[in-house]
Amino acid sequence: MKIVIPGGTGQVGTVLRRALSAAGHDVVVLSRRPARQGEVHWDGATPGRWVEEIDGSDVVVNLAGRSVSCRYTPANLRDMMDSRVDSARVVGEAIAKAARPPRVWLQMSTATVYAHRFDAPNDEATGVIGGAEPDTPGYWAYSVDIAKAWEREQEAADTPDTRKVALRAAMVMSPDRGGVFDVLLRLARLGLGGPVAGGAQYVSWIHDHDFVRAVEFLVARDGIAGPVNLAAPAPLPQRAFMRALRTAWGMPVGLPATRWMAEAGAFVLRSDTELLLKSRRVVPGRLLEAGFDFEHPGWPEAADDLVRRLRGRGDQRG
Repeated sequence: MKIVIPGGTGQVGTVLRRALSAAGHDVVVLSRRPARQGEVHWDGATPGRWVEEIDGSDVVVNLAGRSVSCRYTPANLRDMMDSRVDSARVVGEAIAKAARPPRVWLQMSTATVYAHRFDAPNDEATGVIGGAEPDTPGYWAYSVDIAKAWEREQEAADTPDTRKVALRAAMVMSPDRGGVFDVLLRLARLGLGGPVAGGAQYVSWIHDHDFVRAVEFLVARDGIAGPVNLAAPAPLPQRAFMRALRTAWGMPVGLPATRWMAEAGAFVLRSDTELLLKSRRVVPGRLLEAGFDFEHPGWPEAADDLVRRLRGRGDQRG
């Protein structure tokens, strides 16, 4: 197939491009700064020569959007909103005008759309969509607004011949440098991977191989449209999540951090504590109902695999 990936130069895009190319597909990445063969320039907001890649393609997987690993200033939150909504809008316009539109459009969304909760898991049918919630910073609601606007833009696109799926993805764990697993493992290796603010908040995640397999599964299943949770079926509290990661690496110590310590650390890392403190208890209801079989359903085994692969790459470089 010909697969077009707008915004495919980040960690998730790299994982997907590598796997799909290895499977023999023709993968075209739309990038603001194309630097490799198979990359085409776009600005994420206006039509250009890139629309020719959409016309005649089989699949579009839109991953475009400003990274959430930043300080949540008003300007950055605005950029996060605009980059997601604008890219979804212009991709929808390109598909609508295509003489041969793709048969499926997978649009990245986020598991952050669900409420901060501890009591029950969120699936697509019964999950609680978040917003302004007690005991949470007011700006967390804006992250939910971004997710809802992102999905709404895809829903509004006039693309009757193209099936649309919104990927409510949890954190994609891969051994690649710069990804979320890389950051969390670095903390664990330094002995800083203990519970944060008590560690009761749930962490939802998905192994990179299962993420790719889920994308391929959704491309092949013509009957699935609308929001789909891309998360492993066993989210777990942050303290247990980091304990399993420390065990996989062989680090016996994980110093705890209070909320204010997390604030200070996030400031140093130019990130935000929402990524650490929001309880994301998300489960893949629709994937499981459709018969998707996770290769890595549990975090301890998945963490072992990721650490083994990371160390294997280091041995190869050595």
